[in-house]
Amino acid sequence: MAASKSPNDVAVQRERLAEELRAYGSSFTELGRRFAVSLGVHSTDAFALLEISAAEAQGTPLSPVLLSRRISLSSGAMTALLNRLERAGYVSRTREHTDRRIVTLRSSKDVKEIADSYFEPLNTQQDAILSQYSPQLLRQFETVLAELRASMDAHLTPD
Repeated sequence: MAASKSPNDVAVQRERLAEELRAYGSSFTELGRRFAVSLGVHSTDAFALLEISAAEAQGTPLSPVLLSRRISLSSGAMTALLNRLERAGYVSRTREHTDRRIVTLRSSKDVKEIADSYFEPLNTQQDAILSQYSPQLLRQFETVLAELRASMDAHLTPD
């Protein structure tokens, strides 16, 4: 007879946390889909815009190659996506690097304003939730998520 698992058993906690992360991911995907609808673009295009904007906000703008790694698109599909976003006025491709072959992706002021307006109510709600927890606990949670992601990335990396 197998021993029953305690609610505090690490495997049980991992399963509960994984379920909440899956549910959060589903909600995030739906939010991204609705944002795409509001922009009149495909959801993949909207997620690309979010990645481009987030990287810019962190001071590390993306190249098409880095973006394709983040959203798993072939170079041909990435070129088509960037052409669509550029035609719509949502992104520009610049050559800011000393190596002029390197392209940097920048989101337009308009798309930044649209995204800020779209996500502001949710950001305000989530900031209120997070403010209930200590900065130390939130840093610990960031560390746990980063370590879990790294373990998954290592598992996904071909040998």
